[in-house]
Amino acid sequence: AYRLCIMRKLPSVLARTLTSGTSGSPVLPDMAEVRSRLRDLVGASTNWRDHVQAMQERKGLHTLLAKRQEDLPPRRMKDSYLEVLLPLGSQPEIREKYLNVHNSVRFGRILEDLDSLGVLICYTHTKQEMQPRSPFSIVTALVDKIVLCKKIIYPDCDIKFTGNVSWVGKTSMEVKMHMLQLHDGDYSPVLDATFVMVARDPENKRPAFVNPLIPESPEEEEIFKQGELNKLRRIDFSTASLLKMAPTAEERNIVHDIFLNTLDTRQEGEGWTVSFRSRKLPPNSVWMEDAKLKGLQICHPQERNIFNRIFGGFLMRKAFELGWATACSYGSSRPFIVSVDDIMFQRPVEIGSLLLFSGQVCYTERNYIQIRVHSEVYDADTREHQPTNIFHFTFASESEVPQVVPKTYGSMLYLDGKRHFAAIMKEI
Repeated sequence: AYRLCIMRKLPSVLARTLTSGTSGSPVLPDMAEVRSRLRDLVGASTNWRDHVQAMQERKGLHTLLAKRQEDLPPRRMKDSYLEVLLPLGSQPEIREKYLNVHNSVRFGRILEDLDSLGVLICYTHTKQEMQPRSPFSIVTALVDKIVLCKKIIYPDCDIKFTGNVSWVGKTSMEVKMHMLQLHDGDYSPVLDATFVMVARDPENKRPAFVNPLIPESPEEEEIFKQGELNKLRRIDFSTASLLKMAPTAEERNIVHDIFLNTLDTRQEGEGWTVSFRSRKLPPNSVWMEDAKLKGLQICHPQERNIFNRIFGGFLMRKAFELGWATACSYGSSRPFIVSVDDIMFQRPVEIGSLLLFSGQVCYTERNYIQIRVHSEVYDADTREHQPTNIFHFTFASESEVPQVVPKTYGSMLYLDGKRHFAAIMKEI
């Protein structure tokens, strides 16, 4: 599956960097510069207690917002194209932050970097000349998918991220990003990511119109058309959600077959008895209710984004790490991430929140493990729980894993996991 991943590349004419060296060869910015530039664009304070004043100063930027999208100048894909370097090979001092116990790169850190880069790409698309501060509050709406084509990300080789806006709606933008790693003098593909960002007003309260996107070549027309199809696919997937629609006939048969295969048939006297309540676990299987892990995160100011909320990349990292641990515990061996998909950011997470994570194995097939991580904020004063995110991860274990079997309410999670797994396998 990893080798079947195809990386879609834009023409070399799109190559443009944030900064250029005086010698004529491009000097690529690193992730520290990406985050510094984001703070400058928004005017975010480095002291989180000064955030209220900083946001108060942003109110005056309302006058820079367009009343209609048609009033904004159209942009091209190459206008937002950025390349960023993660110099793990040439700057060994930054490796430890990215290193895991298996001597490879922590994928959770890559999720944080992709989130920051995606936001900066959108700010580049909407940049207004002669305006150092952006009137937009650009936030991550969802991670459509991230597909990997390498099992191992090496900790001692430079990484390059590239990306650009690939589709634009009225107030939303799709961003395509690629990650490549340097081997023997050449950069080879590692992953392909698609994020959807939304633009809001300076106070992050209402939607804001963004510049339209004009494709300039047949290849760009195809990329833009794929963005439209991605939007329709997300709508169809949401409409068919098991929270809204009953399972299909095929899915009902799957659940019924599982039910029949787990019935405990006992002999009493000269006959056999079957009870709805008496269930037995098939060989080489695990009850779904026994295949979960939970975690708690206190949200400190250190993890804030430029709008003084908890950074979406941090949430993805913590969810991924719990998902990885859940897959590792279930498969009893090291799992490798294959895909991330359908991460919806339902509500922002405030500094000081108690964030609860729950990782669940919801589907297995051969050596694949589909993990669902649910996160929610717990209010200690009201004792109320509010969901913030649902994450879907597909892992591949080193050997075949036991079959996970729903016992009661888990049937719907099982079917939902099967849907996500089937969609990912179709992609790769």
